[in-house]
Amino acid sequence: MFAVTVFASPAFAQQGYPTKPILFVIPFAAGGDSDLSGRNVAQQASKYLNNRPIVPFNRVGSSGIIGAMSVKNAAPDGYTLLVARIATHAVLPAIDAKLPYKWNEFTMISLIELNPYICFVKTDSAARTATDLIAAMRKSPGKLNYSTAGSGTSQEMAAQYFMSLGGLTKDHAVGIHHKGGGEVTTAVMGGQVDFACNNAPTVIAQAQGGRVRPLLVTPQRLKELPDAPSAKEAGFPDMEKIVGWTALMGPAGLPKPIVDKWADVFQKLSKDPDWQAGNARIGGIAAIRSPAETEKYVREQYEMYSKLAVALGMRP
Repeated sequence: MFAVTVFASPAFAQQGYPTKPILFVIPFAAGGDSDLSGRNVAQQASKYLNNRPIVPFNRVGSSGIIGAMSVKNAAPDGYTLLVARIATHAVLPAIDAKLPYKWNEFTMISLIELNPYICFVKTDSAARTATDLIAAMRKSPGKLNYSTAGSGTSQEMAAQYFMSLGGLTKDHAVGIHHKGGGEVTTAVMGGQVDFACNNAPTVIAQAQGGRVRPLLVTPQRLKELPDAPSAKEAGFPDMEKIVGWTALMGPAGLPKPIVDKWADVFQKLSKDPDWQAGNARIGGIAAIRSPAETEKYVREQYEMYSKLAVALGMRP
C-alpha cells in the first residue's frame, strides 16, 4: 500500500521523476520531421528533468505503426514516450480501419510544432492563383494531374482537400504517385504534373530559385517566401488545417503527475531560446499546447481526415 501511495503522490512524482534515462521512440527514419523535432526536444528538455538523458530511438517500419505500437504496449511509467506524427495519429487511423491502435489510445502530452505546406505549380503555369487552378480543373475535369508520395499520403490528402474546398470532386484531377516528397516537387518542376501540395522544406528553395510558383502556404505566410499568400489570403482559409505536425505522447494511463511534469517542461521549452532556435532551423512553427489542447487538436485532425477518406472512397 505504501508503495502505491507514494507513486500516486503528485509531490513525489514531481520530485522523483525521472530517475533514469527516458526513451523517445521516433517511428520514422533519421532526418525526417519527427526525427529532427524529437531530437530537438530531447536535447533541450533534459535540463528541466534533473539532467536525465533523453535517448531518441528510430523504431521504423510500416509507416510508423511499429514505433507507435511499441509505445502503446510500453509500461505507463513515463520512461517510454512517442514522438508522434500526423501520419501515425491522423492520416493512418483515418484511412485504415484495421490499424492495430486507435488515435486516442495514448496519453497526450503536448503538440510540439507545425510544418508548413505549400500548394504550387510550375513557374510557367497558366494558373497564377489558387482560384485559377480550381477554375482550370472545373473547366476540364480529369485533364490536370498532381503528384503525391503515394496513396493515402499527406500530399494526396492535401491536394484532395484543396480540391474539395473548391467544390470539386476527387476525379477533377488525377493523382500521380511517386516514391517520396522530393519526387513530388521535382515532378512539378519537370512538367510531369500540373500541381502539388507538399511539405515546405522540399519546396522553398525551388520557389526561391524561380522554378515553381507557390499558390498558397499553410498555416501562415513564411518569411522565406514573403510574396506567397497564406491559405486565407488565397481564399481557402480551411487549408490552414493542412500542416504537418509533431506531438509527444505516452502509453494510455500515464499518471497525471508525470503528464503535469512534462506540461511544465514544455512551458519552459516554449520560452527557451535554444529550443526555439533549433525549431526554427528545422523549419518548424512552435505550437506547444496543453495536454487537453493537444488532444482536441489531434481529434480534429483525425476527424477531418476521416471525412476526407470516406469522400475519397478509402474507407466505408
